[in-house]
Order: sequence, then C-alpha cells, then structure tokens
Amino acid sequence: MLKTDYKWQLINDSITDGDKKALTDFINTPNQKFTNGVKVREFEAEWSKWAGVRYSTFVNSGASANYIMASIMKEQKGAGEVIVSHLGRISDVSPLVNLGFTPVFVDVDMETMSITLDNIKDAVTDKTVGVCLVHVLGFNAINDQLVKFCKDNDLFLIEDCCESHGATYNNEKIGKFGDVSNFSFYFGHHITTIEGGMVCTDDEEIYQLSRGFRSHGMTRELSEELQEKYKKDYPEVNPLFTFAVPGYNFRSTELNAVLGLEQIQRLDYNIEKRKENFKVWLDCLDPTIYYTAFKEEGNSNFSLPLIIQDSNKELFEKVCVLLNDDDVEYRIGTAGGGNQARQPYLEKYEFRTHDLTNVNYIHEYGLYVGNHPELDKDGIISLCDKLNSLK
Repeated sequence: MLKTDYKWQLINDSITDGDKKALTDFINTPNQKFTNGVKVREFEAEWSKWAGVRYSTFVNSGASANYIMASIMKEQKGAGEVIVSHLGRISDVSPLVNLGFTPVFVDVDMETMSITLDNIKDAVTDKTVGVCLVHVLGFNAINDQLVKFCKDNDLFLIEDCCESHGATYNNEKIGKFGDVSNFSFYFGHHITTIEGGMVCTDDEEIYQLSRGFRSHGMTRELSEELQEKYKKDYPEVNPLFTFAVPGYNFRSTELNAVLGLEQIQRLDYNIEKRKENFKVWLDCLDPTIYYTAFKEEGNSNFSLPLIIQDSNKELFEKVCVLLNDDDVEYRIGTAGGGNQARQPYLEKYEFRTHDLTNVNYIHEYGLYVGNHPELDKDGIISLCDKLNSLK
C-alpha cells in the first residue's frame, strides 16, 4: 500500500474551514440544483477573468479537459500526427491514440523540461496537424516564435497548463497563447475543486465545441444562435436532444464550483509562496551536484525538481534513501511518470520518437518533492544542506 503520512508530503490539504463552510451553506440552502448550473457559470466567469481569457468551460478533471481539446482538434483538423512531450502525462497522450492521432514524441530542454521550437521543427511532416505543449511542473514553455511557427504552418496548438497555474510569458498568464488550453484543479494543485478542470480559449467556435463535447454533444449547451441553426437544419429531431458532436459527460457539479470560487480568492497568494519556495530551493542546492539552471522567469512551480548531475546513479540512490529516511515524499521522473514512450499502454499503438537525450536523462536521474504554501523556509534549507552533504 502506498504510504500517505509523510512529514513532507507531495500535496497538502488546502481546503480550509472557510471552504467547508461555503460548501455546507450551499448544501443547506433550499431548492439548490447540485449539478452543472449557476455556480458553475459563475466560476467559469471568475476563472476567465483571472486567467485573462475570453471563454472557460468547467469540467470534472484536467484529464477530461485534455479529451475535449483533442476532440476539438480532430473536429477542426482531422486525424494526423501530433507532436507532444515525452514528459507529459498519460492524459496528454491517451486522448490522441484513442481518437486516432499518431503521437510524435520529441525531446525537451533542461531549463523548462518542455519541448522546444527546434524540436518541433525537426519533427514536423506533411501529416502533422497539431502540437501539445505541456508546461511541466510550473515552468513556462511558450514563446512568440513557437506560436508564430504553429500559426504559419496551420498547426493546432494545445497548451497543457495543469501543473502551471499562474506561470507567465511577457507578463501574461500562460493558457491564452495557443488555440486552446487546460488547467487541473485536482487535490493539492495550485487551486483545488477536489476534482475538476477548465478548458480555456479566446476562440468562439472552440468555446462552443468545448461546451458541446462536455455534455454529450447536446445543442442545448450551445449559444442561442447555434441552437436555432440546428433547429432549422434538423426540424425532424427533438431540439432538446439534438447532438452536434460525439460528446461525453464531463460535466462538473455546483459543489465543485462553490469550492473553486472560494479557492480562487487565495490563488495569487499560493502562487507567490510556491515561487518563493522554489527560489530558496535553487539558491540552496549545490549546482555542482544537482542541476539548478532552470528557467526562473515566469515560473509558478507545482513542485521542487531535483536532477542529479553527471549521470551519478550511486548518488541518485543515496538521495532516495535520504528522502525516505527524512520522511519526504517524492516521485521519480516527472509528475507524469517520466518517459511516456516506455509505458506499456503504448505498445498497442502507433507512435514516433525523435532524439530523447534529455527526456531519458530526467527519467533516470530526476525526481521531485512537494511544493506548497505551508512549507517552512528553514525546512527547505535544512533538506538542501543534507542533500548537499551527499557525495
């Protein structure tokens, strides 16, 4: 059984007494509709305002948001090859293979652990229809050149921001640079609705598709203009049960939205604390032993990465022993389990890979520990001192 009672946990319970009171007050209010309703729309509006996007669609998980984004890409571009990071999560890849896309895995840079424009250029073929850019562990991976290349080559650009709420590029929050983006509100993330996610876009058509795919493809989830169009075009079909796309049931609930409305009020504070923790972490680690040249500008770190220098497997094993002895929870690789191409689920599917030098190095010599606002600065320094004493 997986141990859960660490002194230094990967994720901390961020649900406060105030959050619980808001939930109980809502539950005890007469005549509430607990499924997707007013509070969901209110949370979507607040999230759009916070994230700086035009449209947001609240769903039941970040993984469901990945499915919606991939479904929209197929609706607009058709099936084909999609360039994606090996250090993403299964939730970035499984929608692609299940929807008939061919994942094309490329290497990452060490500064952000994300794919780069050069790696994208090397992998593009006449079959490429999109790029899934994962902002790994809180690092910003976007830049103007990458966005321009995707636009110039008619590539659908997905931003997976599930681990990177509040990361920025040119002082603007990530999640608005691609065609569509998603965020996760899983327990222990920057903000939590216990389970939940958001699909974001500035594009009206993509927004309407996201609402359709969220709720069985029903046209009654769409704009009034589109509802009228479907009524006119399909008069023989009941307008309450007209399905425009092959959708899913990825709806969330009013309860999750109530929690999100409480949590978003503390989100900026939580992000700043995570940034402070990350700076202390990098400042205290010995750069001759551990990789510390991460890109700090624009980060919003989900966790504290630790990568061993010089392919030192013996040192890596000592680090794991120290963390276990100090009751520090950690994960090897990245949050998605490291190199996705090594996972058994892909054995039945077609995919392509390119040079994976950095991906394989992080898979073999990288790990991460939890980063949350409650961490004590002295505790971070103390752990770094112990790590630096290992040779």
